[in-house]
Amino acid sequence: MMADFELLKTLIQPAETKIVLLVMDGLGGLPRPEDDKTELEAAHTPNMDRLAREGCLGQHYPVDYGITSGSGPGHLALFGYDPLRYEIGRGVLEAVGIGFPVTEKDVCARGNFCTLDANGNITDRRAGRIPTEVCARLVERINQANIQLDGVEVFVQPVQDYRFVVVMRGEGLSGEIEETDPQRTGVPPLPARPRAPEAARTAALFNQWIQQATATIRDQHPANGLTLRGFAKEPGLPKFKDVYGLRAGAIAIYPMYRGVASLVGMDRVEHQAKTVREEFEVAKHVWSEYDFLFIHVKYTDSRGEDGNFEAKKAVIEEVDAALPVLLDLKPDVLIITGDHSTPSQLRSHSWHPVPLLLWAPATARRDGSDHFGERACARGGLGTFPARQIMPLALAHALRLQKFGA
Repeated sequence: MMADFELLKTLIQPAETKIVLLVMDGLGGLPRPEDDKTELEAAHTPNMDRLAREGCLGQHYPVDYGITSGSGPGHLALFGYDPLRYEIGRGVLEAVGIGFPVTEKDVCARGNFCTLDANGNITDRRAGRIPTEVCARLVERINQANIQLDGVEVFVQPVQDYRFVVVMRGEGLSGEIEETDPQRTGVPPLPARPRAPEAARTAALFNQWIQQATATIRDQHPANGLTLRGFAKEPGLPKFKDVYGLRAGAIAIYPMYRGVASLVGMDRVEHQAKTVREEFEVAKHVWSEYDFLFIHVKYTDSRGEDGNFEAKKAVIEEVDAALPVLLDLKPDVLIITGDHSTPSQLRSHSWHPVPLLLWAPATARRDGSDHFGERACARGGLGTFPARQIMPLALAHALRLQKFGA
């Protein structure tokens, strides 16, 4: 199987070409009733439309038909890793993303601060999307409580907005634990439950920590509760340079996406960018250092989860307006896609295929498309395929794969 990387390793050849993978998180959408257009189709995207005319389109499934993908599996698939074989919990992604030194003794969990009512039921799963500085103060308050658990160390660090990470370090710990976020309001957080007998002790330790940590922030507002998701241990993935022979760098604002890139061996490009254009300027600054750049745009997903069609469309237009900064660098291959679909009508990730644009001026076969959108991608020359085949396509168009066989 291509996901095992054995075939690719035999075909990799050196080249001076450069590849950019531009990921608009949650890009795919559903048409709204008033004009029958998705956010991508309704957006004013003259630059992407030109690239569609000069390149070719398709659509991909991050995991499989009908399966709604999380961000971790979706990005693994984009990087060529079969997400059904290589599983990464979100906790590890968050920890690695902020530079925490994860060890083999660690179980990591992503935390969300939430709002609880007087009965202990969740009224807001994200505590009104509190800013990062408030998150940091809450984490400091928890750390000052100096929660002690038998046989383990506990590390708590802020991530971004309402997100934080909890790392439990000790012997014999397991990440086979169900998340405590019920994914809905009007009910209390769930207890951490083991998915396997060997995780019973670890789940009990996390429940002790949750009880004591929640007690320390009970008088705060709006963040007076917490939930934990993505319990996991470090997975030991094959590394990008070994698999693809690429010097790869990751430019992302949100730590989790720097985390998944780090786990596959990409360099985390340090920067202070806050906008899409600034991210593209960072790419310009480090252009000579890398063969492959992964650039991540978060807010297409966030606005989709908010149910805000116009705001998601505006993020797509912001990306399009900034594209000339990237195009001036003259990448040999530019792929624009998402890690999953997040239709604003559903306010959540979905199972719908994800639009993809491949632009490679020297090697792409034009398919007659005239704009970048879901229906155009469904008719595109690349067809519909698993996301893990994107990397072989990128390598081939960058002339980095030899012929297979005599």
